[in-house]
Amino acid sequence: MKVIKRDCTEVEFEKAKISNAILKAMKNGSGIIKPKIAESIANEIYEECKDKDEIDISYIEELVYDKLITKKQRLTAKAYEGYRCVREFQRENMNTTDEQISELLSGSSDYWNNENSNKNPKLLTTQRDYMAGILSTDITRRFLLPPEIVQAHDEGMIHFHDADYYAQNAISNCCLINLEDMLQNGTCINKVTIDKPHRLITATTIATQIITAVTSSQYGGATITLTHLAPFVRDSFNIYMKKYKSRGLSYQQCLEFSREDIKKEIADSVQTFNYQVNSMTTTNG
Repeated sequence: MKVIKRDCTEVEFEKAKISNAILKAMKNGSGIIKPKIAESIANEIYEECKDKDEIDISYIEELVYDKLITKKQRLTAKAYEGYRCVREFQRENMNTTDEQISELLSGSSDYWNNENSNKNPKLLTTQRDYMAGILSTDITRRFLLPPEIVQAHDEGMIHFHDADYYAQNAISNCCLINLEDMLQNGTCINKVTIDKPHRLITATTIATQIITAVTSSQYGGATITLTHLAPFVRDSFNIYMKKYKSRGLSYQQCLEFSREDIKKEIADSVQTFNYQVNSMTTTNG
């Protein structure tokens, strides 16, 4: 006897699949497992259908539900029907990714062209990020979220944010970068150890590299505290003072020249920071 599945493929009838489905429903329903009842229902269905050449899967499911009710297994029947509804919901939401990916790659969708003003949808990195997001959203809707949450989101009762990254549970969002710790104690970027910088211009450059590294491994924005660069102004100033003192200049001369040099380094550092931040790009823009 063949069982016709929903995708019209045929498989051999197996009593074990029926009894296993009932046992799962018992666990999720009453919590009381009754293997004998599950086995007897599977046997009864087989006896009723064994003379047929083929049988539809939906008919088998109806028989299981009716027999659970007949045997006064109402909680199990309710759990079994609930599982069927969830699976039906998941099936109805399948194959929604093809059209979205086609629209993205063709550049014909206003949504993908304007989804994020910081991202260029024509770039390979952006398209790759969006394609991963489409798949993540599909997985999130069909498997990770309860159907009632998805329905509430679709009806505008709630908004489930960042479904395009929710399936990727190793990714963090909107980081507050601990720049003070990374600069004062050193850090590691791409498995390369970065020691504590000793000058403002170096600290500023490292700060922009840290921002790039963090934002490349997360989604959303990133925040830093610029005051964490302030101690390196003093470090640079002290380097200048030491340099001019070694030349035998008076304290007043050392102070005057060091102040001129530190002003220039501050201006150069600000220019470097602004240039780096406004020119560097990750898949997040």
